[in-house]
Amino acid sequence: MSFFSYNTLKKLLFKLDPEDAHGLANFGLKIVERSSLLQSLLAKYFVKQDPVLAQEFFGKTFDNPVGLGAGFDKDGDHIEAMRALGFGFTEIGTVTPKPQDGNPKPRLFRLIEDNSIQNAMGFNNHGMEAMASKLKNYTNSTYPIGINIGKNKTTSEEDALSDYETLIKHLGNFGDYIVINISSPNTPGLRNLQNEKFITSLFTMAKNITSKPILLKIAPDMSSNDAITLCKVAIDAGASGIIATNTTIDYSLTPRAKDFGGISGELLKEKSRTLFKALGKEFYGKTILISVGGIDSAHEAYERIKDGASLVQIYSMLIYKGPSLAKNINTGLIQLLKKDGYTHISQAIGANCKA
Repeated sequence: MSFFSYNTLKKLLFKLDPEDAHGLANFGLKIVERSSLLQSLLAKYFVKQDPVLAQEFFGKTFDNPVGLGAGFDKDGDHIEAMRALGFGFTEIGTVTPKPQDGNPKPRLFRLIEDNSIQNAMGFNNHGMEAMASKLKNYTNSTYPIGINIGKNKTTSEEDALSDYETLIKHLGNFGDYIVINISSPNTPGLRNLQNEKFITSLFTMAKNITSKPILLKIAPDMSSNDAITLCKVAIDAGASGIIATNTTIDYSLTPRAKDFGGISGELLKEKSRTLFKALGKEFYGKTILISVGGIDSAHEAYERIKDGASLVQIYSMLIYKGPSLAKNINTGLIQLLKKDGYTHISQAIGANCKA
């Protein structure tokens, strides 16, 4: 899909309510998910394959480092469709133990002048039973799949650990890694769980019931020192990696922001990049680091990689840049690696941390 043709489509989509437009995209992707022919046709255009980008993590081959961030495919409806669109991996969810509708509408907003999105979705999903039924179809898939999990809105902070234990027990046999989401701003009290006591209890519990890699996703709205401390506690307790960052609640970033929900996209870029850089200096070589937040180009992805990211994720910028974004980033990464004299992406990972 050319830039011109996506710009035309975007104008039409932007005339729709944001959540209606998202639903329309989901409908199209569900059709792709059911058609191997459509997947093959899309893959010919969107997939950029090159051994210079391939890596091994969690016992799986990631053909490229660009993944789909959690929140788009909440119920695992288009895993193969994402593969056909050129993503090296996908992260589904956030999934909760019980189905829930999420927060009242409207809850999704475009900040068009800022190339950003603000959402207050609230973990709307069909629940872990429905997710498990879907994932049974992918038990032999070669495509890397992450599962992002969170507590139900009605579950108290005191009982939150039980929700995560239930989810890990129920979904631990599926996917290739699990992500603990305690950093969304759209479930009351969830970010309060970003404390040392809960993190230690959570990862100690998780490692006792599954050998699946468990990662922690953190918020951007904390100091670098606090983030480093929290991540160190998680790693010491058994976390296999860190994903940084979730959306921001810094509404001072734009006068167009609502006073609720989380902001992603261009407005998040600097916050996410700055925090990730600090985490990279501290944890590069000690754990798997995944960067997400405002990544919209090969250059931005490359900087995160040199700051220590083994993998990157995109989501909101897809809305503004279109479905060619993963391909464009991968194509650009190959060029940037060659320009710097690298023969494989692994040589660039953490380059800024070694200086």
